[in-house]
Amino acid sequence: MRQYSADLTPPWKKPKPVPEVPAEPGLVVEEPGTGFCGAVIRCEAGTVTLEDRFGKHRVFPMEPRGFLLEGRVVTLVRPTGQAPLRPTRTASGSVAVPGARARVARAGRIYVEGRHDAELVERVWGDDLRIEGVVVEYLEGVDDLPSIVEEFAPGPDARLGVLVDHLVPGTKEWRIAQSVTSDHALVVGHPYIDIWEAVKPSSLGIDSWPRVPHGQDWKTGVCRALGWPSENTGAVWQAILKRVNSYKDLEPELLGRVEELIDFVTS
Repeated sequence: MRQYSADLTPPWKKPKPVPEVPAEPGLVVEEPGTGFCGAVIRCEAGTVTLEDRFGKHRVFPMEPRGFLLEGRVVTLVRPTGQAPLRPTRTASGSVAVPGARARVARAGRIYVEGRHDAELVERVWGDDLRIEGVVVEYLEGVDDLPSIVEEFAPGPDARLGVLVDHLVPGTKEWRIAQSVTSDHALVVGHPYIDIWEAVKPSSLGIDSWPRVPHGQDWKTGVCRALGWPSENTGAVWQAILKRVNSYKDLEPELLGRVEELIDFVTS
């Protein structure tokens, strides 16, 4: 008796087999459904993350026949014997150096105005700072800046960089910053009343940061306006910080100033 396959699909209708290609770091493919083209940077849990030439990331499922490689349909598979791919860039956008050890701390320092500022800088630039050997400390307040500079005594081999909140001409912060005249100290700042504002509203799912009436505590006013728990602003900040995954979640006015300080201290 003849044996027949249970699959009654005519041969001419069956899809031709396509090659399986390991999703190696740097492999450039296109997802035909969206037209998104980028290099593989991560492969995990049945998905692959691509980065296009503008630095934009997209995550796609690794489905059969799901991608184009040089115009040919392929199936991406996880590289054999490899752990999930590590990101090729740090949170600040710098090229990642896997396995790099932290450098011995420089004599130079970067000071920021408050613990929240220090935590945000660490979250985005921490990997870069460790490789460069730059330690970040925080001021209890900008009023302490002149005494800290005097005590630190910056010099050619021990540069001092300072990031100040709300550094706007005519303000108290501006006048204090202007009093620092050492060639080996650089004081820069952002225009925001508090470092919270340096996080893009879109990254937090809000339209904008609310305006708080003059004379009212800014953090408390923001929490009340947005319906956040105003009795524990520290916990609110930790929730905000968790939504910051990279430099793309921060405003340019902060990004430029921090990069400027790192360059100054390490040059």
